[in-house]
Amino acid sequence: MKKPHFLVLLISILFFSCKEESSDVIRKTTGKVNNISVIIDDQQWNGEIGDSIRNKFASPVIGLPQEEPLFTINQYPVKLLEGFMTDSRNIIIVKKGEKNNFVINKDQYASPQNVFHISGKTGADILAIFEKHSPEIIQIIRRTEIEECQRINKKALLNPRIITNKFHINIDVPSDYEYMVQEPDFIWLKKELVSGNTSLLLYQVPLNAIKNKNNLVSNIIKMRDSVGALYIHGKEPDTDMITEEAYSPYFFKIKLDGKLTYEMKGTWELRNDFMSGPFINYAILDEENDRVLLLEGFCYSPSKEKRDLMHQLESIIKSVTVRKKEL
Repeated sequence: MKKPHFLVLLISILFFSCKEESSDVIRKTTGKVNNISVIIDDQQWNGEIGDSIRNKFASPVIGLPQEEPLFTINQYPVKLLEGFMTDSRNIIIVKKGEKNNFVINKDQYASPQNVFHISGKTGADILAIFEKHSPEIIQIIRRTEIEECQRINKKALLNPRIITNKFHINIDVPSDYEYMVQEPDFIWLKKELVSGNTSLLLYQVPLNAIKNKNNLVSNIIKMRDSVGALYIHGKEPDTDMITEEAYSPYFFKIKLDGKLTYEMKGTWELRNDFMSGPFINYAILDEENDRVLLLEGFCYSPSKEKRDLMHQLESIIKSVTVRKKEL
């Protein structure tokens, strides 16, 4: 084979190999956090199936002072399932089919992505399948959105040395937070926003401070109110941060870093003032270090939506890992 012909053949092989390889590269998902693309025909969307989807996925987020939807829903007819809509992290495809079916496809069009396929012979079948699997769908989407927020946080992190040395934990705090207060067992971090601010509190108390008590909720409330009295104040005298008394906080038992954790969501307010907002509080029972580690996030953003601000605070807190006790 002549040399020029060989070179042409080699270049052609390399070109097609690169083209084939590039076609296999998975696209990255785009879009704001807590958004869902629902692919469903208009007739079904405007009927009972659409009502059920809205009731489940646009239900109010617990712990916020004003009603905000759990997710922002964007609806498109099935014929438009192409282009930018396939870049969404969370896609729910609802349509009639020859059999009743529910399938979850990971990274079907892009990554990271959840594509939920719901099909049924009749509208009643579709509705029954959706009602059965909606808790699972919500759980998966919430986990994906927390992970996406954590990925974004990691792009620029605060130097962890102070937090690690003081509390023996690793936690991914974005670099736009600043230290407001540093005490032996307490740290207050704050991020300024155009609409207000968000804050993170880290503190610890002896394990017996809340363990084996009859009323965990009231004990944790007293603990966070005492911290507010010490460190979080308004501009006027006697304006400490307290847990709002008009509404009982939501209380759950979860696991963080494999440890039993008490999760509390509610509203804070300044005593003798008009400032208020939502908070989330996580009390981690760290028996190995004989302590309760408390991580709290709260925001002040009057007249602005707070769902995504609290979601970011939750994603920061849920990145925590407790370091093993040093011998």
